Amino acid sequence: MKNIAVYCGAASGNRDIFKQSAIDLGHWIVKNNYGLTYGGGHFGLMGVIADTVLEDNGYVHGIITETLNNRDLTHEKLSKLDIVDGMDTRKTLMLKDSVASIALPGGPGTLEEISEAYSWSRIGDNNNPCIFYNVAHYYDALEHFFDTMTDNGFLDAYARKALLFSDSLDEIEKFISGYQVPPIRRF
Repeated sequence: MKNIAVYCGAASGNRDIFKQSAIDLGHWIVKNNYGLTYGGGHFGLMGVIADTVLEDNGYVHGIITETLNNRDLTHEKLSKLDIVDGMDTRKTLMLKDSVASIALPGGPGTLEEISEAYSWSRIGDNNNPCIFYNVAHYYDALEHFFDTMTDNGFLDAYARKALLFSDSLDEIEKFISGYQVPPIRRF
């Protein structure tokens, strides 16, 4: 099965649209014959998307750290659960188990994980597309910042085009299916 790695928080945010976006993405994952790979938690948007995929009879692979598991944060009804020693292992396994990475609205952890996945694509360690699901313009400022990186010569235009900001699941699917791995950064 082809899985989508989804990065999202153990919080739900303070707007109903964030929870709805996790539900919509969960339905979209199953409808398009993908499985879900995510951080293994049951709180916040993590729990919402996992529950949605499971309710649609989809496949959910949770990868959680031993520390978080010991704090009773683990979802109890996953298709597969891996408990790993730390976040670096978790992030590596999530990328290896997926064909694309999508960030729902989230906090610093969500941003760090999707940014690392994208950064790894620049050095040849991740061949999967990276996408910010830009619900309610949540990531507009970040999108502008990536454009600023390009305008100032810190990110080449081809690599910038390999990172999608979109609130459209149709556009996300087209981006995934038509994705071409950017060339490895040269110095």
